[in-house]
Amino acid sequence: MDNSQHLTVRDKKIIWPLQSLNFFMADLQAGVGPFLGIFLLAHGWKSGLIGSVMTLGGVAGMIMTIPAGALIDATKRKRTYVVISAIFTIVASSIILLTQEFWFVSISQVATAIAGSAIAPAMIAITLGIVKQKGFNRQNGHNQAFNHAGNVVGSALSGYLGYKFGMPAIFILAALFGVLSIISVLLIPAKAIDDNAARGISEQGGSGQISGFKVLFQCKPLLVLAAALALFHLGNGAMLPLYGLAAAEGHNSNPSIFVAMTIIIAQLVMIITSLLAMRMAEKSGYWFVLLISFISLPIRGFIASYLHSHIGIYPVQMLDGIGAGLQSVAVPGLVAHLLNGTGRVNIGQGAVMTVQGLGAALSPAIGGWMAQGMGYDATFLILGSFAVGSILLWIIFSKTLKESC
Repeated sequence: MDNSQHLTVRDKKIIWPLQSLNFFMADLQAGVGPFLGIFLLAHGWKSGLIGSVMTLGGVAGMIMTIPAGALIDATKRKRTYVVISAIFTIVASSIILLTQEFWFVSISQVATAIAGSAIAPAMIAITLGIVKQKGFNRQNGHNQAFNHAGNVVGSALSGYLGYKFGMPAIFILAALFGVLSIISVLLIPAKAIDDNAARGISEQGGSGQISGFKVLFQCKPLLVLAAALALFHLGNGAMLPLYGLAAAEGHNSNPSIFVAMTIIIAQLVMIITSLLAMRMAEKSGYWFVLLISFISLPIRGFIASYLHSHIGIYPVQMLDGIGAGLQSVAVPGLVAHLLNGTGRVNIGQGAVMTVQGLGAALSPAIGGWMAQGMGYDATFLILGSFAVGSILLWIIFSKTLKESC
């Protein structure tokens, strides 16, 4: 039974709030996102310090992803975690708008990161709880398409409002999307979420099927996936904010418009690639989908090093869309598949996010200081080269991975 057939026996009104939540939470997850860099730059911050404060947030999010996954597995109030995360993000964005002191900005980034660490596993759990394992790949593909569409709309509005009314308007928009996310998740009936299915217990099973935490360390494909993603995000994490800073310092265009365009181009491509990834995974599994995503980063870094202008924005961000769009479907889908039946799906998602987050957390600081000392061109080349390690891991362990994928 495919997902479309599965939903004919359910109230389709459940799916629309789910997809609406994915749409609005796109801006919620990012907070002020890449706009933070140019906002702080305008208030006298240097690229190294900007990268460092982003890394503080990344480290906090990384530390909290496994506990957040465990909490999502254990709780029957999964919607509550989305509501709390939205409130955290709204308050954190307000702090940055009111003061640009280092420690206040740092605290706001830590709060945003902690909130974000709960949103992703909560969304996966809610989706699994509604459509079960059989329908997850297809529904997750649709969720990600709505998520990327939300990023397009949010970024376009942010760029326009930032240009027309100044940066504070972007913070207000992020808060609005947070409120709409809360409304959307509350429209999903709690009884529509099967708590056993949401944590990866088979429909016939019970709580006795829950595996110990050691299952995470015994699953070799899961460990390889986490390591490959860590290397990828070590290079990828700093690419977009540094690309926006390179344009802002080069005075190539209005910085808020430029940053908005980088996001819009990438997210438009992600809408398409997330749907393609869903179909590719159904036909040939996740291995090839993830290999393509890893290959995209070295090419992106090479192009970014030569073109950080309104011309280079198109190929650079299209490649970002390919990599991120494919991973947004393949990673949660593969983790849910690998840990199906263990009852540890969401802590597994958290574990992968933690290792992945280690790379993403270190990336802004490494990239920011490299850019300050070596210039943007060399930095983009180095950042792109980190994904070569991901490609090698994926090929070396291809036999094991293909069997699992």
